[in-house]
Amino acid sequence: MNKRTSAVDPATTELVEQAFAGVIAATDAGLDLALDLGASKLAASAATWPEVGSALLAYGEAAVGRAWTRGWRPADLARVARRELGPEQVALAADLIAAEGRRHAVATLDRRWVEQLRELSADQTWWSRDEEFLPGFTARHRLDRFSAATAALELLRLWARLPAITPVAPAPGEAPREMSRGPVAGESPMLSRIRALLAKAESTDFPDEAEALTAKAQELMARHSIDEALLSAGRPGDAPGALRIGVDAPYESPKAMLLDAVADANRCRAVWSKEYGFCTIVGFDADLDAVDLLYTSLLVQATAAMQRAGDKRHQAGAARTKSFRQSFLVAYAIRIGERLAAAAAQVVDEATAGLRPRADGSAGEPAADERLLPVLAAREVAVDDAVDEMFGKLTSRRVRIADDAGWYAGREAADRASLRGRPEAVGR
Repeated sequence: MNKRTSAVDPATTELVEQAFAGVIAATDAGLDLALDLGASKLAASAATWPEVGSALLAYGEAAVGRAWTRGWRPADLARVARRELGPEQVALAADLIAAEGRRHAVATLDRRWVEQLRELSADQTWWSRDEEFLPGFTARHRLDRFSAATAALELLRLWARLPAITPVAPAPGEAPREMSRGPVAGESPMLSRIRALLAKAESTDFPDEAEALTAKAQELMARHSIDEALLSAGRPGDAPGALRIGVDAPYESPKAMLLDAVADANRCRAVWSKEYGFCTIVGFDADLDAVDLLYTSLLVQATAAMQRAGDKRHQAGAARTKSFRQSFLVAYAIRIGERLAAAAAQVVDEATAGLRPRADGSAGEPAADERLLPVLAAREVAVDDAVDEMFGKLTSRRVRIADDAGWYAGREAADRASLRGRPEAVGR
């Protein structure tokens, strides 16, 4: 735990607040001038630079805290910075999130919040005292004082102008949901095993090995989801939750379609917020974890297949076009959706027909009890109700197919994707 500055000169605090107020209030036309004036004031003296850093941290912590109350989460703030600004602002975003995190005991945060902090390297601060922050930041990123001050002004202006959005989980200081809290020391052994299997499937050069690894991961997801549904049914706190998954350029529409297909197969709902670069997934915790893991893996497979198909088409003499890649990914998403829907139905049928698959793929274990279908049906209704409560009326949009070759190549790639196996199941 690093040390905060015991006291900052009120004049320095006022200087920092005035600089940020001027930039936040500036119009787009007057922004460059406001940035230059504000950064010049903050960076004017090497002697006061450390104390400016302390005041900046205090201001930034408060800004981050306000973002939490408006529904934003660590990964969201970092994603917005990455989409709109540069690497210096992204690094600064992680530092300010880490600084704000000093206010909260880890045990009071929900599991996914802690995971996001770790993924951003924002679970702890790298500086020892707040006076060391700005001198250290400029040195780490090879910036002069003016450039560092400009980066801070740009980032906090961006965050200050973010609107309130629908919360997906409690903010720090609020009671975590029982189901989403989980172990703060790390994810469950089951999820770790599934993650490791999918990582191997994505990295291998042998399709048969990738198929076997992915099939095994899917089997574990299916059994874990059914077990969780039966164990949690009727228990206090057994209610849908939500998470946000980034959908980055290029080709956001087909990527969102792929995520929607994975979510639907896992009895979750996906709501795309294109302007902020994410989809909100609503569902029960085990299913949310399955969607996150499986979507990430399938996106890696789809991107690799698209690149291979594009290379072959290019070698044959035709141009690799944006329309080809767009059409490829749309077809891939639609075909994967068809396969996932069939897979999800199959695993439930097997679970209720009298036999469940063993870990080695053979049959013979006792069937899931007769509560399974009513429990799953009740969960689907609960998810739909949660979506209605969170978002109200939603709209859909069409995706245009402009390249037949891309479409057929995408469907072929989806047919080859690592979903065959015993049983052909996803997250159910």
